[in-house]
Amino acid sequence: MKENFDFQEYFSNNIQNFVSDVIRATLKNPRESLFMARFAASVKAASRKRLEAEKNGEHIPAFLIASITSNCNLHCAGCYSRQNHACSDEAPVDQLSAEDWDRVFSEAEELGVSFILLAGGEPLLRRDVIAAAANHESILFPIFTNGVFVSDRYLDLFDRSRNLVPIISIEGDEAATDGRRGEGVYRKVTESMKSISGRGIVFGASVTVTTENMEVFSDAFLGGLADLGCKAVIFVEFVPVTDEARHLAPGDAERAYMRERIARLRETEERMVYVAFPGDEKNSGGCVAAGRGFFHINSHGGAEPCPFSPYSDSNVKETSLGEALHSRLFEALRTEGVLQEDHAGGCVLFEKREQVEQFLAESAEKKRGSGHAS
Repeated sequence: MKENFDFQEYFSNNIQNFVSDVIRATLKNPRESLFMARFAASVKAASRKRLEAEKNGEHIPAFLIASITSNCNLHCAGCYSRQNHACSDEAPVDQLSAEDWDRVFSEAEELGVSFILLAGGEPLLRRDVIAAAANHESILFPIFTNGVFVSDRYLDLFDRSRNLVPIISIEGDEAATDGRRGEGVYRKVTESMKSISGRGIVFGASVTVTTENMEVFSDAFLGGLADLGCKAVIFVEFVPVTDEARHLAPGDAERAYMRERIARLRETEERMVYVAFPGDEKNSGGCVAAGRGFFHINSHGGAEPCPFSPYSDSNVKETSLGEALHSRLFEALRTEGVLQEDHAGGCVLFEKREQVEQFLAESAEKKRGSGHAS
Protein backbone atom coordinates (compact mmCIF):
# COMPACT_ATOMS: atom_id res chain seq x y z
CA MET A 1 0.00 0.00 0.00
CA LYS A 2 1.18 3.51 -0.72
CA GLU A 3 2.85 5.22 2.19
CA ASN A 4 0.42 7.57 3.95
CA PHE A 5 -2.32 6.55 1.52
CA ASP A 6 -5.68 7.71 2.90
CA PHE A 7 -8.02 5.01 1.65
CA GLN A 8 -11.24 6.48 3.02
CA GLU A 9 -10.49 9.91 1.58
CA TYR A 10 -9.69 8.33 -1.79
CA PHE A 11 -12.99 6.46 -1.98
CA SER A 12 -15.06 9.25 -0.46
CA ASN A 13 -13.75 11.74 -3.02
CA ASN A 14 -14.32 9.34 -5.90
CA ILE A 15 -17.87 8.58 -4.75
CA GLN A 16 -18.70 12.26 -4.43
CA ASN A 17 -17.32 12.85 -7.93
CA PHE A 18 -19.35 9.92 -9.29
CA VAL A 19 -22.59 11.20 -7.78
CA SER A 20 -21.91 14.69 -9.14
CA ASP A 21 -21.27 13.22 -12.59
CA VAL A 22 -24.54 11.25 -12.49
CA ILE A 23 -26.48 14.38 -11.48
CA ARG A 24 -24.90 16.18 -14.43
CA ALA A 25 -25.76 13.32 -16.80
CA THR A 26 -29.40 13.30 -15.66
CA LEU A 27 -30.15 17.05 -15.68
CA LYS A 28 -32.82 16.54 -18.34
CA ASN A 29 -34.56 14.01 -16.08
CA PRO A 30 -35.77 16.07 -13.07
CA ARG A 31 -37.12 13.08 -11.16
CA GLU A 32 -33.82 11.24 -11.41
CA SER A 33 -31.76 14.31 -10.59
CA LEU A 34 -33.91 14.91 -7.49
CA PHE A 35 -33.30 11.33 -6.32
CA MET A 36 -29.55 11.66 -6.91
CA ALA A 37 -29.47 14.92 -4.96
CA ARG A 38 -31.11 13.13 -2.01
CA PHE A 39 -28.74 10.20 -2.44
CA ALA A 40 -25.79 12.61 -2.35
CA ALA A 41 -26.84 13.54 1.21
CA SER A 42 -26.97 9.82 2.12
CA VAL A 43 -23.49 9.34 0.64
CA LYS A 44 -22.11 12.10 2.86
CA ALA A 45 -23.73 10.58 5.95
CA ALA A 46 -22.33 7.14 5.08
CA SER A 47 -18.89 8.64 4.50
CA ARG A 48 -18.99 10.21 7.97
CA LYS A 49 -19.78 6.78 9.46
CA ARG A 50 -16.85 5.18 7.68
CA LEU A 51 -14.49 7.98 8.68
CA GLU A 52 -15.57 7.68 12.32
CA ALA A 53 -15.02 3.91 12.18
CA GLU A 54 -11.57 4.53 10.68
CA LYS A 55 -10.65 6.75 13.62
CA ASN A 56 -11.55 3.83 15.88
CA GLY A 57 -9.30 1.46 13.94
CA GLU A 58 -12.02 -0.20 11.84
CA HIS A 59 -11.96 0.03 8.05
CA ILE A 60 -15.38 -0.15 6.36
CA PRO A 61 -15.53 -0.39 2.55
CA ALA A 62 -18.00 1.74 0.62
CA PHE A 63 -18.95 -1.12 -1.72
CA LEU A 64 -20.39 -4.61 -1.37
CA ILE A 65 -21.00 -7.11 -4.16
CA ALA A 66 -23.95 -9.44 -3.51
CA SER A 67 -24.47 -12.48 -5.75
CA ILE A 68 -28.12 -13.10 -4.91
CA THR A 69 -28.60 -16.28 -6.94
CA SER A 70 -26.54 -19.01 -8.59
CA ASN A 71 -29.14 -19.58 -11.29
CA CYS A 72 -28.66 -18.18 -14.80
CA ASN A 73 -30.39 -18.60 -18.13
CA LEU A 74 -27.33 -17.91 -20.31
CA HIS A 75 -24.06 -19.72 -20.98
CA CYS A 76 -21.65 -16.88 -21.73
CA ALA A 77 -18.25 -17.86 -23.08
CA GLY A 78 -15.55 -17.55 -20.41
CA CYS A 79 -17.99 -16.91 -17.57
CA TYR A 80 -15.99 -16.79 -14.33
CA SER A 81 -19.08 -17.66 -12.28
CA ARG A 82 -19.72 -20.95 -14.07
CA GLN A 83 -16.03 -21.80 -14.03
CA ASN A 84 -16.00 -21.26 -10.25
CA HIS A 85 -19.19 -23.36 -9.91
CA ALA A 86 -20.96 -20.34 -8.44
CA CYS A 87 -23.49 -20.38 -11.28
CA SER A 88 -25.45 -23.24 -12.81
CA ASP A 89 -28.68 -24.36 -14.47
CA GLU A 90 -29.70 -26.30 -11.36
CA ALA A 91 -32.42 -25.11 -9.02
CA PRO A 92 -30.78 -23.06 -6.25
CA VAL A 93 -30.22 -24.99 -3.01
CA ASP A 94 -29.59 -23.59 0.48
CA GLN A 95 -29.23 -20.00 -0.69
CA LEU A 96 -29.92 -16.88 1.33
CA SER A 97 -33.60 -16.00 1.59
CA ALA A 98 -34.99 -12.56 0.84
CA GLU A 99 -35.19 -12.04 4.62
CA ASP A 100 -31.50 -12.96 4.97
CA TRP A 101 -30.54 -10.48 2.28
CA ASP A 102 -32.73 -7.80 3.83
CA ARG A 103 -30.78 -8.22 7.08
CA VAL A 104 -27.48 -8.00 5.18
CA PHE A 105 -28.64 -4.79 3.49
CA SER A 106 -29.68 -3.33 6.86
CA GLU A 107 -26.31 -4.17 8.41
CA ALA A 108 -24.51 -2.68 5.41
CA GLU A 109 -26.56 0.50 5.75
CA GLU A 110 -25.68 0.77 9.43
CA LEU A 111 -21.96 0.28 8.70
CA GLY A 112 -21.91 3.03 6.07
CA VAL A 113 -21.88 1.04 2.83
CA SER A 114 -23.16 3.26 0.00
CA PHE A 115 -23.28 0.88 -2.97
CA ILE A 116 -24.35 -2.77 -3.16
CA LEU A 117 -23.87 -4.33 -6.58
CA LEU A 118 -26.46 -7.06 -7.15
CA ALA A 119 -25.12 -9.88 -9.29
CA GLY A 120 -25.65 -13.58 -9.86
CA GLY A 121 -26.20 -15.79 -11.80
CA GLU A 122 -28.93 -13.63 -13.18
CA PRO A 123 -30.20 -11.32 -10.40
CA LEU A 124 -33.57 -10.60 -12.03
CA LEU A 125 -34.48 -14.20 -11.20
CA ARG A 126 -34.68 -13.05 -7.55
CA ARG A 127 -37.41 -10.42 -7.63
CA ASP A 128 -38.03 -11.00 -3.90
CA VAL A 129 -34.51 -9.86 -3.05
CA ILE A 130 -34.63 -6.89 -5.42
CA ALA A 131 -37.93 -5.79 -3.87
CA ALA A 132 -36.27 -5.96 -0.44
CA ALA A 133 -33.37 -3.86 -1.72
CA ALA A 134 -35.80 -1.18 -2.90
CA ASN A 135 -36.68 -0.41 0.74
CA HIS A 136 -33.09 0.65 1.56
CA GLU A 137 -33.18 4.08 -0.05
CA SER A 138 -29.84 5.31 1.31
CA ILE A 139 -28.03 2.61 -0.70
CA LEU A 140 -27.70 2.56 -4.47
CA PHE A 141 -28.17 -0.91 -5.95
CA PRO A 142 -26.67 -1.31 -9.44
CA ILE A 143 -28.23 -4.54 -10.77
CA PHE A 144 -25.85 -6.34 -13.14
CA THR A 145 -28.25 -8.16 -15.43
CA ASN A 146 -28.08 -9.83 -18.83
CA GLY A 147 -31.23 -7.83 -19.68
CA VAL A 148 -33.32 -10.76 -20.88
CA PHE A 149 -35.91 -10.64 -18.08
CA VAL A 150 -36.73 -6.93 -18.13
CA SER A 151 -40.53 -6.84 -17.99
CA ASP A 152 -43.35 -4.40 -17.28
CA ARG A 153 -43.37 -5.56 -13.64
CA TYR A 154 -39.69 -4.74 -13.32
CA LEU A 155 -40.11 -1.44 -15.12
CA ASP A 156 -42.81 -0.50 -12.60
CA LEU A 157 -40.48 -1.45 -9.72
CA PHE A 158 -37.53 0.48 -11.17
CA ASP A 159 -39.78 3.48 -11.78
CA ARG A 160 -40.99 3.51 -8.15
CA SER A 161 -37.58 2.77 -6.62
CA ARG A 162 -34.88 4.94 -8.15
CA ASN A 163 -32.17 3.37 -5.95
CA LEU A 164 -32.44 0.29 -8.20
CA VAL A 165 -30.33 0.89 -11.31
CA PRO A 166 -30.26 -1.78 -14.02
CA ILE A 167 -26.79 -2.27 -15.50
CA ILE A 168 -27.18 -4.30 -18.67
CA SER A 169 -24.35 -6.45 -20.01
CA ILE A 170 -23.30 -5.94 -23.61
CA GLU A 171 -20.08 -7.00 -25.34
CA GLY A 172 -19.97 -4.54 -28.23
CA ASP A 173 -21.90 -4.86 -31.49
CA GLU A 174 -24.38 -7.60 -32.34
CA ALA A 175 -21.74 -10.07 -33.52
CA ALA A 176 -19.60 -9.63 -30.41
CA THR A 177 -22.54 -9.79 -27.98
CA ASP A 178 -24.25 -12.77 -29.57
CA GLY A 179 -20.88 -14.48 -30.03
CA ARG A 180 -20.27 -14.48 -26.29
CA ARG A 181 -23.82 -14.50 -24.89
CA GLY A 182 -25.89 -16.40 -27.43
CA GLU A 183 -27.87 -15.78 -30.60
CA GLY A 184 -30.53 -13.08 -30.30
CA VAL A 185 -29.25 -11.65 -27.01
CA TYR A 186 -28.10 -8.36 -28.56
CA ARG A 187 -31.56 -7.74 -30.00
CA LYS A 188 -33.22 -8.49 -26.66
CA VAL A 189 -30.74 -6.32 -24.77
CA THR A 190 -31.27 -3.30 -27.01
CA GLU A 191 -35.05 -3.77 -26.77
CA SER A 192 -34.75 -3.77 -22.97
CA MET A 193 -32.66 -0.60 -23.05
CA LYS A 194 -35.30 1.15 -25.19
CA SER A 195 -38.08 0.03 -22.82
CA ILE A 196 -36.21 1.30 -19.75
CA SER A 197 -35.30 4.60 -21.38
CA GLY A 198 -38.90 5.01 -22.58
CA ARG A 199 -40.04 5.08 -18.96
CA GLY A 200 -37.50 7.76 -18.03
CA ILE A 201 -35.54 5.29 -15.88
CA VAL A 202 -31.78 5.63 -15.62
CA PHE A 203 -29.78 2.59 -16.67
CA GLY A 204 -26.19 1.71 -17.41
CA ALA A 205 -24.22 -0.79 -19.44
CA SER A 206 -21.57 -3.23 -18.30
CA VAL A 207 -18.90 -4.11 -20.86
CA THR A 208 -16.38 -6.88 -20.25
CA VAL A 209 -13.16 -5.68 -21.87
CA THR A 210 -10.89 -8.29 -23.45
CA THR A 211 -7.94 -8.11 -25.81
CA GLU A 212 -10.40 -8.99 -28.58
CA ASN A 213 -13.04 -6.26 -28.22
CA MET A 214 -11.18 -3.00 -27.64
CA GLU A 215 -13.57 -1.40 -30.14
CA VAL A 216 -15.96 -0.93 -27.20
CA PHE A 217 -14.08 2.34 -26.60
CA SER A 218 -15.00 3.64 -30.05
CA ASP A 219 -17.16 6.70 -30.59
CA ALA A 220 -19.54 4.62 -32.70
CA PHE A 221 -20.25 2.04 -29.98
CA LEU A 222 -20.45 4.49 -27.09
CA GLY A 223 -22.47 6.98 -29.09
CA GLY A 224 -24.95 4.21 -29.87
CA LEU A 225 -25.36 3.45 -26.16
CA ALA A 226 -25.89 7.13 -25.38
CA ASP A 227 -28.52 7.35 -28.13
CA LEU A 228 -30.36 4.43 -26.47
CA GLY A 229 -30.54 6.44 -23.24
CA CYS A 230 -27.65 4.84 -21.34
CA LYS A 231 -26.25 7.10 -18.61
CA ALA A 232 -23.26 5.08 -17.35
CA VAL A 233 -20.80 2.63 -18.86
CA ILE A 234 -18.88 0.31 -16.56
CA PHE A 235 -15.83 -1.18 -18.23
CA VAL A 236 -14.93 -4.44 -16.44
CA GLU A 237 -11.53 -5.90 -17.26
CA PHE A 238 -11.78 -9.56 -18.17
CA VAL A 239 -10.37 -11.70 -15.37
CA PRO A 240 -9.15 -15.15 -16.41
CA VAL A 241 -10.11 -17.98 -14.07
CA THR A 242 -8.41 -20.58 -16.27
CA ASP A 243 -4.90 -20.53 -17.65
CA GLU A 244 -6.33 -21.06 -21.15
CA ALA A 245 -8.10 -17.67 -20.98
CA ARG A 246 -5.09 -15.63 -19.90
CA HIS A 247 -4.61 -14.21 -23.39
CA LEU A 248 -7.99 -12.42 -23.11
CA ALA A 249 -6.96 -10.38 -20.05
CA PRO A 250 -5.93 -6.80 -20.94
CA GLY A 251 -2.19 -6.28 -20.54
CA ASP A 252 -0.19 -3.14 -19.81
CA ALA A 253 -0.67 -1.72 -23.31
CA GLU A 254 -4.44 -2.24 -23.28
CA ARG A 255 -4.73 -0.86 -19.76
CA ALA A 256 -2.77 2.25 -20.71
CA TYR A 257 -5.08 2.79 -23.68
CA MET A 258 -8.15 2.26 -21.46
CA ARG A 259 -6.95 4.83 -18.92
CA GLU A 260 -6.16 7.37 -21.63
CA ARG A 261 -9.45 6.81 -23.47
CA ILE A 262 -11.62 6.94 -20.32
CA ALA A 263 -9.88 10.11 -19.12
CA ARG A 264 -10.60 11.68 -22.51
CA LEU A 265 -14.24 10.56 -22.46
CA ARG A 266 -14.75 12.04 -19.01
CA GLU A 267 -13.48 15.39 -20.28
CA THR A 268 -15.35 15.56 -23.56
CA GLU A 269 -18.46 13.35 -23.46
CA GLU A 270 -21.03 14.49 -20.90
CA ARG A 271 -23.99 12.31 -21.83
CA MET A 272 -22.68 9.32 -19.85
CA VAL A 273 -20.57 8.51 -16.78
CA TYR A 274 -17.56 6.23 -17.35
CA VAL A 275 -16.33 3.81 -14.69
CA ALA A 276 -13.43 1.35 -14.91
CA PHE A 277 -13.18 -1.76 -12.76
CA PRO A 278 -10.76 -2.56 -11.31
CA GLY A 279 -9.22 0.44 -13.06
CA ASP A 280 -5.70 1.53 -12.29
CA GLU A 281 -4.87 -0.36 -9.09
CA LYS A 282 -1.73 1.73 -8.69
CA ASN A 283 -3.92 4.71 -7.77
CA SER A 284 -5.34 2.82 -4.79
CA GLY A 285 -2.20 1.03 -3.66
CA GLY A 286 -3.20 -2.34 -5.12
CA CYS A 287 -6.24 -4.60 -5.36
CA VAL A 288 -9.24 -3.30 -3.40
CA ALA A 289 -10.83 -6.70 -2.64
CA ALA A 290 -11.14 -8.44 0.77
CA GLY A 291 -12.71 -5.38 2.36
CA ARG A 292 -10.13 -2.77 1.30
CA GLY A 293 -12.64 -1.22 -1.09
CA PHE A 294 -15.26 -3.95 -1.39
CA PHE A 295 -15.96 -7.60 -0.65
CA HIS A 296 -18.35 -10.23 -1.92
CA ILE A 297 -21.20 -12.24 -0.40
CA ASN A 298 -22.06 -15.29 -2.49
CA SER A 299 -25.56 -16.69 -2.91
CA HIS A 300 -25.05 -19.10 0.00
CA GLY A 301 -23.87 -16.36 2.37
CA GLY A 302 -20.12 -16.97 2.17
CA ALA A 303 -18.01 -13.83 2.56
CA GLU A 304 -15.39 -13.88 -0.20
CA PRO A 305 -12.61 -11.43 -1.11
CA CYS A 306 -14.02 -10.98 -4.62
CA PRO A 307 -16.34 -12.80 -7.07
CA PHE A 308 -13.19 -13.85 -8.94
CA SER A 309 -11.67 -15.34 -5.78
CA PRO A 310 -14.29 -17.78 -4.40
CA TYR A 311 -12.71 -18.54 -1.02
CA SER A 312 -14.49 -18.06 2.28
CA ASP A 313 -14.00 -18.80 5.96
CA SER A 314 -17.12 -17.04 7.27
CA ASN A 315 -20.81 -16.97 6.43
CA VAL A 316 -23.37 -14.25 7.11
CA LYS A 317 -25.87 -16.92 8.13
CA GLU A 318 -23.71 -17.44 11.19
CA THR A 319 -22.09 -14.04 11.73
CA SER A 320 -22.77 -10.37 11.16
CA LEU A 321 -21.57 -8.50 8.11
CA GLY A 322 -19.18 -6.48 10.27
CA GLU A 323 -17.70 -9.63 11.78
CA ALA A 324 -17.30 -11.16 8.32
CA LEU A 325 -15.13 -8.17 7.39
CA HIS A 326 -12.71 -9.29 10.12
CA SER A 327 -12.49 -12.92 9.04
CA ARG A 328 -9.05 -14.50 9.34
CA LEU A 329 -8.84 -14.84 5.55
CA PHE A 330 -9.62 -11.17 4.91
CA GLU A 331 -7.23 -10.02 7.63
CA ALA A 332 -4.42 -12.15 6.19
CA LEU A 333 -4.98 -10.83 2.67
CA ARG A 334 -5.00 -7.23 3.87
CA THR A 335 -1.96 -7.49 6.16
CA GLU A 336 0.32 -9.96 4.37
CA GLY A 337 0.77 -7.83 1.25
CA VAL A 338 -0.85 -10.13 -1.31
CA LEU A 339 -3.22 -7.43 -2.54
CA GLN A 340 -0.33 -5.07 -3.21
CA GLU A 341 1.84 -7.55 -5.11
CA ASP A 342 2.74 -7.00 -8.74
CA HIS A 343 1.04 -9.21 -11.28
CA ALA A 344 1.07 -9.65 -15.04
CA GLY A 345 -2.57 -8.75 -15.61
CA GLY A 346 -6.12 -9.78 -14.86
CA CYS A 347 -6.45 -10.52 -11.16
CA VAL A 348 -3.77 -10.70 -8.48
CA LEU A 349 -5.92 -13.07 -6.38
CA PHE A 350 -6.14 -15.47 -9.32
CA GLU A 351 -2.41 -15.32 -9.94
CA LYS A 352 -1.64 -15.73 -6.22
CA ARG A 353 -4.41 -18.28 -5.59
CA GLU A 354 -2.01 -20.75 -3.99
CA GLN A 355 -1.25 -18.16 -1.30
CA VAL A 356 -4.97 -17.46 -0.87
CA GLU A 357 -5.63 -21.19 -0.47
CA GLN A 358 -2.82 -21.39 2.08
CA PHE A 359 -4.36 -18.56 4.11
CA LEU A 360 -7.71 -20.36 3.94
CA ALA A 361 -6.15 -23.60 5.19
CA GLU A 362 -4.48 -21.75 8.06
CA SER A 363 -7.80 -20.15 8.97
CA ALA A 364 -9.49 -23.55 9.03
CA GLU A 365 -6.72 -24.93 11.24
CA LYS A 366 -7.08 -22.04 13.69
CA LYS A 367 -10.85 -22.58 13.80
CA ARG A 368 -10.37 -26.23 14.67
CA GLY A 369 -7.86 -25.28 17.33
CA SER A 370 -10.13 -22.70 18.91
CA GLY A 371 -13.16 -24.96 18.75
CA HIS A 372 -15.47 -22.26 17.35
CA ALA A 373 -16.03 -20.16 14.29
CA SER A 374 -14.35 -16.80 13.87
